[in-house]
Amino acid sequence: MGKKKQVDRALAHIEKIEWIKPIEGADNIVLIGLLGWVCIAKKDEFEVGDKCVYIEIDSLCPSNDERFEFLAKKKYKVKTMKLNKFNVFSQGLALPLSEFPEIADKEIGEDVTKELKITYYSEDDRQRKNNKSKQETKYNSMFSRMKSKHPKFFKSKLNRYLMKRKWGKKLLFVFFGSKKDKPLSMPSFIIKTDEIRVENIPQILESDEEWVVTSKLDGTSATYYITRKSIRSKRYEFGVCSRNIRQKSPDQADYHMQKNGAETNSYWDIALKYKIEDILKDYAFRNDFRTVVLQGEIIGEAIQKNPYKIKGKDFYAFNLYIEDERISTEELEMFCNEYHLNCVPIIDYRHRLPKTMEEMKLEADGFSELNKNVKREGLVYRSLDGQRSFKNVSREYLLKHS
Repeated sequence: MGKKKQVDRALAHIEKIEWIKPIEGADNIVLIGLLGWVCIAKKDEFEVGDKCVYIEIDSLCPSNDERFEFLAKKKYKVKTMKLNKFNVFSQGLALPLSEFPEIADKEIGEDVTKELKITYYSEDDRQRKNNKSKQETKYNSMFSRMKSKHPKFFKSKLNRYLMKRKWGKKLLFVFFGSKKDKPLSMPSFIIKTDEIRVENIPQILESDEEWVVTSKLDGTSATYYITRKSIRSKRYEFGVCSRNIRQKSPDQADYHMQKNGAETNSYWDIALKYKIEDILKDYAFRNDFRTVVLQGEIIGEAIQKNPYKIKGKDFYAFNLYIEDERISTEELEMFCNEYHLNCVPIIDYRHRLPKTMEEMKLEADGFSELNKNVKREGLVYRSLDGQRSFKNVSREYLLKHS
């Protein structure tokens, strides 16, 4: 079974200015459009057709680069903004390509994240997605287990000093670690959960096809799988994974619970609560499937500040892969109904996309299906066969939570 290539999100890329519009009442700034993004820029800084460096929201620009010094008051972070005075949003940062001679030869669409040393501003995202953080993620998993075994030492000043240094981490593992602390590798057939933003594929709005629309939930993604060596074999391997790390056992402290002072493991808590191993075994064996992968969102206490205000933790399935292929959302809903699992809330089974990006962004706003007093994070759109998908994140939600 081949592994599908994981594509890292480009935080900075070369794009073309598609349009420029004045802002009513503003003398020195204008709105500009590139791909499906809308940004604020200085008046006369760009002309339609110009190439620019576009830096996406969620980005952290290097503080030692003088070209980003104007972001110092914002701590070099690029976020969603709203100018209430003019009632306009700005998402991302567009800068003239002439300011970056080292990438002047790059073509439209090329990723320049590494060249400009752009990273995620969220530490969680840096650990979760940045290629350079894979070793760091490995250490975090190892040290969470060691911390649970030696709580007093891991609260000491000496430990904090050592944890800030690569050689110090290696030294800690020599004295306090064991082979059991090393994380298991993620199976090659696991597809990490991530969706492309609609702003990066504006051409999708030209489509006349129908889409299934589901609510985007704000929690932590979990993956559960069953696999066996051959169809004839009755022996299965069951796995529990976060986004990047396979969780060895229920006593492995996970990031969310450890951060909140708890000792349980969110991913295993859900697996045991819903008997997911038994469900996947039954489903695979009855249908002669070799591999079944279930993915979903864990929400609730200790997870992302529990925006839905629920007690305990809960799980909502959003993907089901059978033999490396994702089934449709409607088939997923039937699977969830059969096994008494929560399916991610389905907003529309046959939805046609609006024709403008502004209409599209307004669709994402609204209140959560899980708590009518909480604004939802956004929407996810899937083709009827389940093979293609993208997300539409609410700007209002980003303003409040970024």
